[in-house]
Order: sequence, then structure tokens, then C-alpha cells
Amino acid sequence: MQNTLYDVIIIGGGPAGLSAAYSAYENGAKKILIIERDRELGGILQQCIHNGFGLHHFKEELTGPGYAYRCAELIKGKEEIEVLIDTMVLLITRDKTVTAVSPEHGLLKLKGKTIILTMGCRERTRGAIRIPGERPAGVFTAGAAQRMVNMEGYLPGHKIVILGSGDIGLIMARRMSLEGCKVQAVLEICPFSNGLTRNIVQCLHDYDIPLHLSHTITKIHGRDRITGITAAQVDDKMQPIPGTEFDIECDTLLLSVGLIPENELSQGLGLEMHPLTNGPIVDQRRHTTLDGIFAAGNVVHVHDLVDFVSEEAEIAGKFAAFHAQATHPPMLRRVNVKTGDGIRTCVPQRLSLPPAGEDSKLFMRVGKPERKVKLEVKSGDTVIMSKMLPVAKPSEMIAINIPAEKTATFGGEITVSINREV
Repeated sequence: MQNTLYDVIIIGGGPAGLSAAYSAYENGAKKILIIERDRELGGILQQCIHNGFGLHHFKEELTGPGYAYRCAELIKGKEEIEVLIDTMVLLITRDKTVTAVSPEHGLLKLKGKTIILTMGCRERTRGAIRIPGERPAGVFTAGAAQRMVNMEGYLPGHKIVILGSGDIGLIMARRMSLEGCKVQAVLEICPFSNGLTRNIVQCLHDYDIPLHLSHTITKIHGRDRITGITAAQVDDKMQPIPGTEFDIECDTLLLSVGLIPENELSQGLGLEMHPLTNGPIVDQRRHTTLDGIFAAGNVVHVHDLVDFVSEEAEIAGKFAAFHAQATHPPMLRRVNVKTGDGIRTCVPQRLSLPPAGEDSKLFMRVGKPERKVKLEVKSGDTVIMSKMLPVAKPSEMIAINIPAEKTATFGGEITVSINREV
């Protein structure tokens, strides 16, 4: 294994890694390796036992493990695809040498013609948001609690408060209610929810769980075990308003306060990173700023639907396979993608286009909730593409397809923005 040169090495065996591997196989890659640090493939989906996955990608509603199984079945029996589980990647160098370690194989050094980064993301913890108070037992991230309940069979507590209205927090509000626990409240520091609309309805409204917008936690009570929290309303600068404090009794606090792309390996490589997505800068082929290094999924930017993760990973797998086989890549011109009024982030951040253009898909998020606005893609002052948006929310990703004949007309820069004058 150590002397084998792989066409594509994929770091991470979640839905992005599996989809990228299958796409690379379909597009001619002969030797593909998936490296996964967990004991099984599937990534975070294995603990997401609720339904709602696969409506776009597989055209049917699946649970998380069901979606992971479908992705794993795509690569099953393919001699060209090898899998290393329970293997931790320690280092990737610019010559595309991967250093990894596992109990079975010991220290490994593997070489690839191309590498695809699909490491996913991790949760932001209590330390990142600096809540005052003691450090009692009973404070968990929502994802850690989800794994405890769904995979390990333990209940973290019985009286629950959830900070943050991200999708994992909302889903855990419903899950804990179904397990017979009392969810006292969900607190959200923003004036709007950060979860999908369907999760607000299905997980909070259907279970009569109160949602306090523009509220945060100012103190955690309890020494050995959490006994309650103090909540307060916040102003438009997200600072607690004196006199609005109130206490909520609880024995468990779940934190759903955002996800961070898992990019220590990317930073070690010296990839150019985007300050808002916290992921590597990529083009429409998911090629990073280093030749032969691709990235896809939540390691690039946090997605709300796993279907989009698979779609993005298929692009990365396809062009990684082409890159591994090509001897002389075509000359490409670069177009920078800028975010304008109303748009917070957009991926890809650049386009690498052949002379005739190339079909490209932009994924973006707005900065705040908007109604009845128009999304516009401009080259200079010329509107190239537009799309009417009845509703736009920061929690729900917006996608727009740009055909090759349109991208062929782009200059050196395009801007994506919201036009409210409609």
C-alpha cells in the first residue's frame, strides 16, 4: 500500500467522500482511496436517524443512515476504490503525500496524483462563546447529545434548555421530547431562526416548545451538575439588556451555536482560506488554490441539505479524475466572484473557465431574512442572470445555475447581489 500511487485520495468517508469517490470512478479514475477516521463510513449521517434526506439527490425521503447506506452501496464491490477506516490523517504535504496512522496498519505514507478534502465540520463549543458560570456536568453540544441518544443509548438529562436554533438543536428538541424529556425552551441570539423552516415547524411548533428570539444565556448555575440558566434579551448589537434577565430550571444545556469546517489539514497545506465560510477558496470545479487539491462538502462551507453536499462532491470527484488523467490541462481564464448587497457568502469564490465557458452553479447565503427580492449576477453593470426569491433566509442556501454560454461572456469579475427594487 505504501508504494502505491493513487489517482485520487479522498480524506473523509462521509456523504461527500463517498459521492466524490463514486464520481471519480465513473469518470475514469483507476485507483481511488477513501480514508475515514471513524469506525464506519457515513460520517455524521449515522447519528441522524430522522428522515428528510435524499429528496433532491435520490428523489425519495430517507433517514440519515439510509442515505449513508445508499452512498456506500454505490462504491461497494468496485475494485478501483479502496477504503481505510479507523485511520487518522495527520499531515498532507504539497507534493500530495498523505501521512496517516491506524491501529491495523500503523504509520502510513500514501501518494496521490490528486487529493479531495471532504472532512466535514465540527460544532462550536461552550468555550467558543464564553458563557459565564461554573463548569458543571450537563453541558453538551447538540451533536454530542444526538450521538449519545441515537447511537449509544444514553439520555443526557431530563429537563433540557437548548441555546441556538441551528438544525441539530431543533432536531434534538424534538428527539428529547420523543424520549419523554421536557424541553423548557430554545434560545436564539439572532432576531430570526438559524434553522430550516420545516424544522421550526416540525420540531418546535408541533411540540409546543417555546422559541425565544433575540435572547442568550448570561450565566450557568450549578457546580457539580447544572441546575439552571439565566437568560436575557439582547439588543441590536447582541449585548444583553439589563433588567430583562429570567431564570430557567434545567439539568441539561445543549449548544447548537454553529458549525466550523474541519480545516486544520487545509491550513497545514497553506491553502487560501475564506474568512466568512472558514473553508478553502475553490472554483466551480472545486479546485483549491493548490494544483491537484480539491475540496467539497461542509469542509468548504456549511450546507443545510446533504443533497447539495453530494452534488458538490460529485463535481470535485469528476474533475479530480480528469486532473489525474490529463497530461496537458487546457488554458483557463480566471473570473473572481464577489458578494454584493445582501449576500453574505458565495461558493465558488472564483471561476476557472475555458474559452467557450462552462456550466457553473453558485451557492450563496443572504445576510438577513428578505422577502420578494431578486437575486442578480452582474458582469460589470450588466445583469447576466437573475432569479426571483419569494423568501430568502440565512439558514437556507440559494443556488443558481449559469449556463456555459453566459459564463463565456464574463469579464474578470462578477458580482452576486440582492435587488430589492422589484
